Amino acid sequence: MKQPATGGFLLLSNEIQLLLAEERTALSLLRTGIGVFALPLSVLGLLIATSGSYRFREEVLLLLPLLVLSAVLVMLGTYLAIRGLREMQRCSRRLHELKAHNQTAAQLLDGAGAAHSLLS
Repeated sequence: MKQPATGGFLLLSNEIQLLLAEERTALSLLRTGIGVFALPLSVLGLLIATSGSYRFREEVLLLLPLLVLSAVLVMLGTYLAIRGLREMQRCSRRLHELKAHNQTAAQLLDGAGAAHSLLS
């Protein structure tokens, strides 16, 4: 018969799950930042590819707002990507600290087989 899990083990397990969820959220933020960053680059590439079809001086009133919006999107994408990277580093550092200070956490994070043996 299985013994009931101790409160300390449950707390540790919940903390690890929370950190891993935060790391997944940071990865989503990074992915979103890369997507937002790439959108204006593809629009600008299309404008450059079709630049023979229009004259910049005649279309400046249409192109300037587009270029300003593209610059804003590049800055937003950069901000999101940097924020996602920093959050990933923070989560990774905290998980590494948990592994270094707690053998049970190291077993939980290093292999599913070890986690199963702890729960048995």
